[in-house]
Amino acid sequence: MPDPTRRMPTRALVSALATLSLLAGATAFSAAAEPAGGPAAEPAAEPAAAAAAWDTDRAAAAYAVNPAAVTASGSENPGTIPGLAFDGNAATRWASNFADDAWLRVDLGSTVRVERVVLDWEAAYGKRYVLEVSKNGTDWTPFYTETAGTGGSVTAHTYPQEVTGRHIRLRGLERGTPWGYSLWNFKVYGGEPAPASTARTNLALNHPAYADRYQHAGNSPAFVTDGGRPANLKDDVSRWSSDWNKDRWIAVDLGAPSAIDTVDLYWEAAYAVDYELQVSDDNRSWRTVHRPSAAEVAARRADVKSPGDAVGRHDSIRLPQPVTGRYVRMLGKERRSFYNPAPATAQFGYSLYEFEVWGTGGSAAAAYPALPGEQSGSYRTTFFDDFTGASLDRSKWRVVRTGTEMGPVNGESQAYVDSTQNIRTEGGNLILEARHCKGCTQAGGGTYDFTSGRIDTNTRFDFTYGRVSARMKLPVGEGFWPAFWLLGSDVDDPAVSWPASGETDIMENIGYADWTSTALHGPGYSADGNIGERQTYPNGGRADQWHTYAVEWTPTGMRFSVDDRLVQETTRNKLESTRGQWVFGHNQYVILNVALGGAYPAGWNKVTTPYWGLPQSSVDRIAGGGVRAEVDWVRVEQKG
Repeated sequence: MPDPTRRMPTRALVSALATLSLLAGATAFSAAAEPAGGPAAEPAAEPAAAAAAWDTDRAAAAYAVNPAAVTASGSENPGTIPGLAFDGNAATRWASNFADDAWLRVDLGSTVRVERVVLDWEAAYGKRYVLEVSKNGTDWTPFYTETAGTGGSVTAHTYPQEVTGRHIRLRGLERGTPWGYSLWNFKVYGGEPAPASTARTNLALNHPAYADRYQHAGNSPAFVTDGGRPANLKDDVSRWSSDWNKDRWIAVDLGAPSAIDTVDLYWEAAYAVDYELQVSDDNRSWRTVHRPSAAEVAARRADVKSPGDAVGRHDSIRLPQPVTGRYVRMLGKERRSFYNPAPATAQFGYSLYEFEVWGTGGSAAAAYPALPGEQSGSYRTTFFDDFTGASLDRSKWRVVRTGTEMGPVNGESQAYVDSTQNIRTEGGNLILEARHCKGCTQAGGGTYDFTSGRIDTNTRFDFTYGRVSARMKLPVGEGFWPAFWLLGSDVDDPAVSWPASGETDIMENIGYADWTSTALHGPGYSADGNIGERQTYPNGGRADQWHTYAVEWTPTGMRFSVDDRLVQETTRNKLESTRGQWVFGHNQYVILNVALGGAYPAGWNKVTTPYWGLPQSSVDRIAGGGVRAEVDWVRVEQKG
């Protein structure tokens, strides 16, 4: 339920596909390397021809068309052979033999760090399939798994996985039609990692990059080392973008201790006014080696323009003397300001096209660390409440009040209060009841016509991973908004806030008898853009009957169910490959509440009066009493 007290707007930033575009199979990879050599004090100049070729998107390498490098399990006919998926022609295609286990693979000719793969499906698409990488063409590692494909164009980003190899394969698991698999285009983007070098070069090229936050999969940290930057430092091509917070960082792993003399930062318009450039030997302890002078900061701070007129900048930082380190980091201290429009001032996050580190040393063996796997052990109950006590057990639950623990949110009409009229135990159940009294309630500086109940386990029971369930009976009526959900325990930290905290909606109902919804909210997939599903009760079931709502939260994904029937499954792999950052690797806490009206109900019922999302008929029902959510029990089970 998207209603924490702080909310960060999501800036619509869609990255162009502008990196090393490997559009066809090849026996050899011909990469235009970053310039090496030149005076020790400055980066070597690019040859004029090379600079001209890189003007728009810095796409410096491509595979030549070589059908011999592309193989498949078979083809539908001679006009749909495997190489046609790699010829860059949107009018030609590969069509497989009619088998679920059909496959298509390409030999890239050399070892490449793969940044993303784009599949442009014809009508005969894959419903379930896997993308895999191999160094030797024999041992394969999956990096993207699709379980519910619908065709169209699919972009599978690899960050934050380590996907380095010479061979890429699409392996079918289940066709979406009676035909085979059919692709107009199979595009692979990436480049050869900069190797160890005794000659001065850009050691960061195609190396792993990390950041504490990024906006969505199309603006991940991986883009700052891909060689992609526009000459005008304005076009929306490959770049990293942080969320809207000044204290954000991005770092590059050079693979081995290196002698660093210069760092080049190619900023988009949302550049840092002030920042620290740091180096580290272990990715933990950092040494600051550069910070803009007070005069430089003042000049950058004064450069305020509208977003449409603003452009980026190139910071070429020549260090007074070379420094040694394996990791290099930009730590933001102050963001640029914009007129948006004048005289209003706005600040976005940080946006960086390219992070170049010049020197000697390094290693192409730099790799992203392995992601967490599944937990071992059996589930055991670590939290349980069946509400059989005479009153709410406050050793387990915190009562949330509007104006104290939280502020008004989502345009909802209720004030949350601590009253037995709204929160009580009764007959072995928890009762969360809405009440109406026009103008009777003062809370947080506002006047409310409704009160309701909200409780959570924050500071009582915060936890990471587990199976979370509750048996509930819900009120049915337009604009009634009961919810059972989890929220990241760091949501109240101003440096995190929502949606970077993560939110897991196990059950939301907005007054309709026949369905409820589930959802995940995080950076790049929040509010109306959440990753969610609606479930309809089978066999005429209704929300005002008893049902068990649950989620199984693991390091690799979320599985939502209603009465043990799976209704949504979202893997970390697919979420990060297609949407944004996985922010569910830390503590969350349980919330139960009944809201009234607001954005989610209004989006469906279109009611605007007498309250947003809450019609008069529902107001009358609340005034008559009995609008309540009932909870039989809540359980959390964890492994270990």
